[in-house]
Amino acid sequence: MAQQKKSSVKKDISRRANLSFALILLFGIAIIAKAAHTQITKGDQLRAKANESFTRNETLYPDRGNIFTEEGRILSATIPRFDLKMDLSVINKDTFYHYVDTVCEAVAAIMEDESANLLKQRIKAGYKAGSKYWTLKNNVAYFQYQKIRNLPVFKKPKNKGGFMPEPKMKRINPYGMLGYRTIGLWRENAPTIGLENAYDSALAGRQGTRVMHKAGGQWVPVTGSEIEATHGHDIISTIDIDVQEVAEHALHDIMEQYECLQGTAIVMEVATGKIKAIANLGRQKDGSYWEDFNYAMIPSEPGSVFKLMTLYALLEDGYVDANSMVNCLGGAARFGTQTVRDDHGGLGTITVENAFAQSSNVAFASLANKYYKDNPMKFIKHLQHLGLGKKTGIDLAGERSPTIKTTAHKHWNKVTSLPWIAYGYESMITPLHTCMVYNAVANNGRMMQPYLVSAIMDDGKVVKKTEPKVLIDKIGKESTVKALRQVTLAVVEKGTAKSAKSPFYQAAGKTGTAQVDDVIGGVRYRYADGVRQGSFVGYFPADKPKYTIAVVIRSKPGGVYYGAQLGVPVFKAIADKLYTTKIGGWKLNIDSLGKENTISAKPAPAYQLYYLLENFGRAPRNGGVEALLAGVQADETNKLSLVPKAVKNHIVPDVMGMGVKEALYLLENAGLKVNVQGTGAVVSQSIPAGSTYKDRQAIRIELN
Repeated sequence: MAQQKKSSVKKDISRRANLSFALILLFGIAIIAKAAHTQITKGDQLRAKANESFTRNETLYPDRGNIFTEEGRILSATIPRFDLKMDLSVINKDTFYHYVDTVCEAVAAIMEDESANLLKQRIKAGYKAGSKYWTLKNNVAYFQYQKIRNLPVFKKPKNKGGFMPEPKMKRINPYGMLGYRTIGLWRENAPTIGLENAYDSALAGRQGTRVMHKAGGQWVPVTGSEIEATHGHDIISTIDIDVQEVAEHALHDIMEQYECLQGTAIVMEVATGKIKAIANLGRQKDGSYWEDFNYAMIPSEPGSVFKLMTLYALLEDGYVDANSMVNCLGGAARFGTQTVRDDHGGLGTITVENAFAQSSNVAFASLANKYYKDNPMKFIKHLQHLGLGKKTGIDLAGERSPTIKTTAHKHWNKVTSLPWIAYGYESMITPLHTCMVYNAVANNGRMMQPYLVSAIMDDGKVVKKTEPKVLIDKIGKESTVKALRQVTLAVVEKGTAKSAKSPFYQAAGKTGTAQVDDVIGGVRYRYADGVRQGSFVGYFPADKPKYTIAVVIRSKPGGVYYGAQLGVPVFKAIADKLYTTKIGGWKLNIDSLGKENTISAKPAPAYQLYYLLENFGRAPRNGGVEALLAGVQADETNKLSLVPKAVKNHIVPDVMGMGVKEALYLLENAGLKVNVQGTGAVVSQSIPAGSTYKDRQAIRIELN
């Protein structure tokens, strides 16, 4: 009995053991099956996650190309900044502790953002931890980096000194907001405008990559994994920063004086179509002015400057010449139920030249109606031939399409459209279009395409060169162009733009005035609002034109609006600057300037004083002097000399009254970091002249 009981217990134990074994076996099979299923269905994903925990790909960003003027001055640049990393594990212990005090004190003095003691605590902690990717400093300027890299230990090879500088780039515009809408401003992960946008593919370069490995809780580069970034190309702009500066300041001064709403000034080189300046200003709610839109490329009704296009058609078809007579009807003419009036009333029968010079609306509305009433498209086709029905094709994003109304247009009026178009209404063209047509007249009938970039460069070599492009070799007959040159000269000599006359050169052009009914900058203007557009488009010297200048300004409601009051002063300021600096200087005998020994000059950069006096025919007898700052001195025979002025080290120079260029030249050469606010001349500087300062100390100058 006992034996049977014992046998039964053994069988029970065996059965339970077998069952347990079977369960364990099944559980093991389930685990294996699950693992196999996971391996098959999610293996790649899990392996990737595992790899991500220890390795990752890092993007290497290229240096963005710079934008230069043709004279080699920087308009937009990428400047280096450095993150300074260290592999502290490679530094010999004796070397580390021998130099740690010296290095920390030097770095603290260079960076001025952390005490030597705090830095020493950080670097010792990193060294004890054997850090392979320790951060010394981030966002270090190039001049600071140069000093740090030459310190003990850091100047050793990487495998002994552990110094690992990582360059990164920051975009700057040395001239601030000058030409902002044209040059543009590049910011990472933000919209760009101007040339920065139009030439982004050339400037941007191509990204690279490298593999980073996690070691000791820190990410370090894997040797040999790097695919270098391809740096961007440089572009050479036709913009002349000196011309841009005077255009913007002249435009600003007039707009501020009359509280105008919007304005633009364009400077084009006659022979090539190169744009030397585009200034755009809009009045802000606080009364300040800002380059908020590129008004040069926004269409509007042009007003009386369009009479040149109407006269072009009449001359081409042989209906009139400059001496033909036209009846201005006392300054009013009726077309259906509408009346065209002259701003300068009382004109009778006069020559076409005088009608153009006095800007008679009646004359040009009547002439167009007389000769094209039965075939308006004959007139319209002349306007289309001048390229007024399509974009200019300038190499800048944002140009809007113009509108030249045809008889097929739904708003064409058989009675009024033709005469209204003839004196500058019912058509929408940009100031750039107007500038392009007047430039063709100045260029003996050859129409050039406006452009802003003359070359794309790679490491100093030309990748692509932009040649001047002729859009129309001859816009019309030689007699047509000659007559247009004649009447535009008459506008300045005896017409509405007599204030554009200069004793040094002849100018030619046309004033314009227009009522405004459109939308610009999100603001709706209607004729009843009393906003008007004053303009002047001209070229000079009239006998051998070098530059064409278009100025278009919108008045405040009920404000000053005539082209002679708004456009001409801006034209003349720009033309005077160009004539003095680009065409050869004043040609008159100006000895009278020195008869009373009254020539004097506030201390300024020596090279600028020399250049100015040389252009006035009074070059200093001692030539150029090697000095940051100089004054002018006349001897008993009235001969001029430049006298160097002392600029003491670490003593802030006086830049009050200087322009931005002169102020930047002095302050940056003194080692100061300059922040510029406003435009015009310097009216305040945050660190008074004569004060002491530290290297790279920030100084703010305000201009007005």
